[in-house]
Amino acid sequence: MNIQHQQLAAGKWQKFTLCEQMANIGSEVERAIKWRNKGNVAYGQLAFERILELLDLSIGLQTTYPRLKELSRLREVLVDYFVFDNSYASSDSSWQKYFYAFNYAARVN
Repeated sequence: MNIQHQQLAAGKWQKFTLCEQMANIGSEVERAIKWRNKGNVAYGQLAFERILELLDLSIGLQTTYPRLKELSRLREVLVDYFVFDNSYASSDSSWQKYFYAFNYAARVN
């Protein structure tokens, strides 16, 4: 997989707060949902790859178990939703609600 976010991977990502990181991940989730609903599989796949890239950057920065656990579970459920059979019964609206809180918190700060 190519690194799409070169500057973020080079160290800029670690300067963001967790809320800012999650808000950015949420933006990619929105894009993936949008492209999937429009039937554009290629663009949806690219957005999904960016989700995983950003999530992996965030996971790599974690030093506390609760955050690491939350982000790892988030990765698992997103992969299930976009790639596998959605055994966790996620929906577009549930993902939008989940990430909305991070967008709001990132903007308030």
